[in-house]
Amino acid sequence: MNGGACGGVKRFSIVRHRAAGLRNWRAFLTRRASVVARMYQSFYGFREMPFNITPDPRFLYLSPTHQEALQHLKYGVREKKGFIVLVGEVGCGKTTLCRRFLNELDPDHFDSALILNPRVSETQMLKAILTELGETKLARSQNDLVAQMNTVLLERIHRGRDIVLIIDEAQNLKFEVLEQIRLLSNLETDKQKLLQIVLMGQPELKDVLAQDELRQLRQRILVHYDLRPLAASDTEHYIQHRLTLAGGDGRPTFTRWALKAIHRGSGGIPRVVNNLCDKALLSAFIRESDEVSYWDVRRAIRDMTNLTV
Repeated sequence: MNGGACGGVKRFSIVRHRAAGLRNWRAFLTRRASVVARMYQSFYGFREMPFNITPDPRFLYLSPTHQEALQHLKYGVREKKGFIVLVGEVGCGKTTLCRRFLNELDPDHFDSALILNPRVSETQMLKAILTELGETKLARSQNDLVAQMNTVLLERIHRGRDIVLIIDEAQNLKFEVLEQIRLLSNLETDKQKLLQIVLMGQPELKDVLAQDELRQLRQRILVHYDLRPLAASDTEHYIQHRLTLAGGDGRPTFTRWALKAIHRGSGGIPRVVNNLCDKALLSAFIRESDEVSYWDVRRAIRDMTNLTV
């Protein structure tokens, strides 16, 4: 082997080992952050972590905009409007709100299907809906699946049940799948639609629905709501709400300037508020302080910004 080739192998080996070392270091930092986070949970006396980003409906804070969105969902389903659209920025709480809505549906009257991964074909979507509705023996072809869907929905309607289909991340639906969903909305009796459909998605969903070839679907949307970010006062109430639910007993407190910095740094997006609060609490814990300061939040914002550059 010549010297150039040998040198190339050595350089490749060094790069590979450095990459492996970087992955191990990141894994170590992640484990360490998790351990430290559990320590601040104990230090402040929380029963559970107050700012997890998982969509737990127990932690849903019903700001005015979230309350309005929930009422729109209830109204659309109660009045059997057919198509309902809920749009909101990433991290605004759409999925948490959806789970709260599902929890409030009367299980003796409603059957529901929640689709979280809409990047599927028409056939896969039909199978996913039927599976969510508890059907185990599924037809194979698309036409047979539509026929099975019609039979299942009619049978349940005759038993006095209503069926709600909720599709999250609907901005990712292919045109063909959206068209199939529109065709499902054609299934009806003389008096009502067989299926109430809720499309939830990011603002891009409005662009998707604005396409000329989807005008038939667009005309069927009778209930629509745009979920807005939290106002400054709602951000403060949101933080206190989560601290209380997690078992907080008044400590730590967030200073007025810390709260302002969180709202400004998050833009009122609940998921970003959670991230900033979690990092700021960690910073205050390291200082062994019962007060989360403006500088704790500044450090949290800097850490979050470093992840995006």
